[in-house]
Amino acid sequence: MNKQKLLERIEGNSKNISYSDFVALIEAFGFKRTRGKGSHEIYRRENVSSIINIQNSKGKAKPYQVEQFLEVIKKFNLRLEGNNE
Repeated sequence: MNKQKLLERIEGNSKNISYSDFVALIEAFGFKRTRGKGSHEIYRRENVSSIINIQNSKGKAKPYQVEQFLEVIKKFNLRLEGNNE
């Protein structure tokens, strides 16, 4: 899915988001997976003090974690990087 369209979709409704689409969007914002422990995966980005902590819930992203991600990109004024396809 086009990353810009996915971003617009989750800004309108953070529910029923595919976990794999969510991970792709996180990475499109320049975050890198730094570790996974149990069911949690941690993503970090250089020059951003906040971390992204996510869990796969039966193939879906948890809505509160999607909301937390949206707050981080707004707080740090982050933009999609590179090719958004």
